[in-house]
Amino acid sequence: MASISNQLPQSVIDAMSPKTSTGKSDVDDIQDRFMTLLITQMQNQDPLNPMDNSQMTSQLAQLSTVTGIDKVNSTLQSLIGTYQSGQSMQAANLIGHGVLASGNQLGLADKQALAGVEFPQDVDQAQMVIKDKSGNVVHTIDLGAQSAGTVPLLWDGKLADGSQAPDGNYTFEVNASLNGNKVDVDELQFGMVTTVTTGPEGVRINVPGLGALDFSDIRQIL
Repeated sequence: MASISNQLPQSVIDAMSPKTSTGKSDVDDIQDRFMTLLITQMQNQDPLNPMDNSQMTSQLAQLSTVTGIDKVNSTLQSLIGTYQSGQSMQAANLIGHGVLASGNQLGLADKQALAGVEFPQDVDQAQMVIKDKSGNVVHTIDLGAQSAGTVPLLWDGKLADGSQAPDGNYTFEVNASLNGNKVDVDELQFGMVTTVTTGPEGVRINVPGLGALDFSDIRQIL
């Protein structure tokens, strides 16, 4: 195309030059300029050395590639917008609900503390070990054999000596094994969903004590 640029009429050069917005999309604008240039090139080509089919096919293929990519990007942006909108509506329904996500904090209030654990496989022994803020073990709960999956855990605040623990913040860990071999588990902390935000990182579910979570961070809704 460069070989004929000096032969183009001024009206054609003006038509291919960038202009202010006319209401057309970028794809339409690219197509218009390309077709104007291609037609002018064909009209002004050397009759003794005309453009062959392969050249024309190559140029049309380039146009198809550029416009195709632009349309794919537009479609993806539309799908992302729709997906995020749907996620926002789903997340909004979680406000006021309790959730379990990775964490080992345990809050005791009114003789109740809720937590959870995720077992990656079946285990034949499991224990929940509860500690105070100084790291001292205050109670151990035998969970017995458990199947793979997420299991909610409830502590009534009873200490090892049978007395009642004061309300406050504790930590916990779950020790599990199968046939005497240790099995790594994921302790789950309980929290209440308070707000939902949407930003560049997507939809975030805000849970005091757990922070801003993705949908994938939530292991169970209670």
